[in-house]
Amino acid sequence: MRVLVVEDDPLLGDGIEAGLRQQGFTVDWVRDGVAAGHAIEAEPYAAVVLDLGLPRRSGLEVLKQLRLAKNPVPVLILTARDTVEDRITGLDAGADDYLVKPFDLGELSARLRALIRRAGGSPAAVLSVGVLSLDPAGRTVTFRAEPKQLSAREFDLLQVFMLNAGRVLTRDQLVSSLYAWGEEIESNAIDVHLHHLRRKLAPEIVQTLRGVGYILPKDIQ
Repeated sequence: MRVLVVEDDPLLGDGIEAGLRQQGFTVDWVRDGVAAGHAIEAEPYAAVVLDLGLPRRSGLEVLKQLRLAKNPVPVLILTARDTVEDRITGLDAGADDYLVKPFDLGELSARLRALIRRAGGSPAAVLSVGVLSLDPAGRTVTFRAEPKQLSAREFDLLQVFMLNAGRVLTRDQLVSSLYAWGEEIESNAIDVHLHHLRRKLAPEIVQTLRGVGYILPKDIQ
């Protein structure tokens, strides 16, 4: 899933980006509040990791602005401000979670997975659609009770579909969910990953609506 990291400390930001990528996330990283606002307006992120003490515009101002715009993206505040008053202020401004520095990267990843699941209407740790199950933490997939081996990109694509089961997704939406800034994307990349998913799982696992997009049915058997 694609997430935005907003952190002005270059060493910490680089570490968060690298660590989240190792955990299976697609990551964009910006270093100030104005860039964060532009990024959130331009891309459909699954979640945002937001520092508060940012140049040009504070994290709190970024958060208030996106909630005023009725943007529902889950936001996890990651900051050194650890007083109860700071936490109350952040949560009341629209944050979904609050983690204080220093932090454990594993905990950050787990909190992000939880926020993304809840935003997708799937509070359980394992996503299930019919006979298809996906464990975001363990990065495992089972179909009709049999484990399936998927590539990292195939897994990520399937997770996007499962979080949006029953909804039509366009090619552009899929690309935006799977690829970070600067990544090279072949023109037929989505078609290739879909072909492999259908071959490894079932031909009908994802349906193509010609000229519209793709849909993973809610009643997979």
